[in-house]
Amino acid sequence: MTIKEITTLTPTIQTAIQHFIDLLVTTPYTASTETLTALVASENSHLFLAYDEAVNIMGMITVGMYYSPTGKKAWIEDVVVDDTYRGQGIGEKLVQHAIEFVKTKDVKLLMLTSHPSRIAANKLYPRVGFNKRETNVYKMVIA
Repeated sequence: MTIKEITTLTPTIQTAIQHFIDLLVTTPYTASTETLTALVASENSHLFLAYDEAVNIMGMITVGMYYSPTGKKAWIEDVVVDDTYRGQGIGEKLVQHAIEFVKTKDVKLLMLTSHPSRIAANKLYPRVGFNKRETNVYKMVIA
């Protein structure tokens, strides 16, 4: 397995990302070419894809980084593995890759959220070193 950072959007990569989004979300969402082009061009957002030896795309993870008055922070977003490859440790390897990546960027706090229904993911994160944080997460959809 290889994990590569994506810095150029191709039709194959765009199709794979949409497939992973479809696996991840419950409300249909189509990622526009403009959105994905901005993602891979951003210096603060990092999209990684996992490939098998035959160059099939097995999974993805995104790392977003930013500064706040309390230091440099990062979030892991959109961790998803194709159904064909689940149960093989791909998600764990993607998360470990993200952890090692942010260490090279001098990030001191790495965070993520995971819906309680994602049983496997919620077992994975403490196993690789994350601690459950007692906080409320709020969201606002800007129309």
